[in-house]
Amino acid sequence: MFERRSLTAPITLGVVMILLVVILTIVWVVGNWLSVQGERASPSVFMTILATGSVILAAMLAGVIAYLTLTVKAFNLNRRQSNFIDAVTHELKSPIASLKLYLQTLGRLTVDEQQQKDFHRFMLEDVERLDSLINHLLDAARIERNHQAEEKELIELDNLLGECSRSACLRHGVAEETVTLDCPAGLKMNSQGVQMEILFRNLIDNAIKYGGTPPEVMVKVNTLEKDQVVISVIDNGNGIPANQKRKVFGRFVRLGNELERSRTGTGLGLYLVRNVTRALGGSVRVLDRAEQPGTEFSVTLGGVESSSSREPSSHQ
Repeated sequence: MFERRSLTAPITLGVVMILLVVILTIVWVVGNWLSVQGERASPSVFMTILATGSVILAAMLAGVIAYLTLTVKAFNLNRRQSNFIDAVTHELKSPIASLKLYLQTLGRLTVDEQQQKDFHRFMLEDVERLDSLINHLLDAARIERNHQAEEKELIELDNLLGECSRSACLRHGVAEETVTLDCPAGLKMNSQGVQMEILFRNLIDNAIKYGGTPPEVMVKVNTLEKDQVVISVIDNGNGIPANQKRKVFGRFVRLGNELERSRTGTGLGLYLVRNVTRALGGSVRVLDRAEQPGTEFSVTLGGVESSSSREPSSHQ
C-alpha cells in the first residue's frame, strides 16, 4: 500500500518554470535590443525591464526551492515505504511460520494436554497478530478510498472504550487491569461507530505497545460545553521528542532506527488516528505528562447526546 501523491504540483511547477524561462529570455532580448537603440529608449522602459527581470528571476529561484522540497519529500516517502514493506513482510512471515511449525508438531508428534494448551495459546497469539495487521491495512485502504461517511448511531462511550481496551490487552497478552478507564456512566455520543472503534483501538494499542515495563495506560473522558468531549489516552512510556510530535501522524512513520526496533508495527496506527479524527470533525493533540515519563494523546470530538449530570465510573 503506497501513498498516492498527485502529479499536479510537480507538473504545474515544471510548466511554470518553463514559461518563466521563456519570458526571461524575451525580456533579456528586448533589453539588449533597446540598449542598442541608445538614446531612443526611455529610462523608464529600462527600469520596467529590470524590475520585470528581477521578479521573474526571484520566481525562478522560488520554483527551484519548491522543486528541491518536493524531491526531498519524495525521497523520504520512498524510504518510509521501503521500511513499511519490510515491516509488513516480517509481520506476515513470522506468525505464519510459527503457525506452520506448531501445526506440524501437533500432526507428527504426540504431545501431552498441557503442551496442546500451550500450542493453542501460541497459535491464538499469532492469529491475533495477523488480525491486527490486516485490520491496519484494511482501515488505511478504507480511509484512502474516501468512502462515503456512514450513518451516525448512538454509541455508549464507556462500552466502546471498554471493548477496545479488552481487545488490546488480549492482543498484547497483558492483564485487563493494564488499562484503567475513567468515563462518566451513561455518556452517549451520536457518531460513526466503526470510525470510533478504529480511532480508539489504535490509540490504546499504541499506548500498550510503547508503554513502560510493565505498561500502564489510563483512558480518561471529560465532557466540555457545546456537546464536546475530550478523551485522553495516557501511557507510561518514554514519551515522544518535541520535534517528532507532528511527524508521528504521517503514514509509514516510525520513530527511531529501523534496524534497532524491538516492537513490531507498520507505521499506520497514528496515521489512522489523525485521519479518522478529522473525518469525525474532531482534533487530536500529543502532550507530555506533567510529572512523570509518558505520552498523552488528547482527542476532542463533538456529538455528545446528553449533557445531563452523570456519576463518574472507573473500569479496569
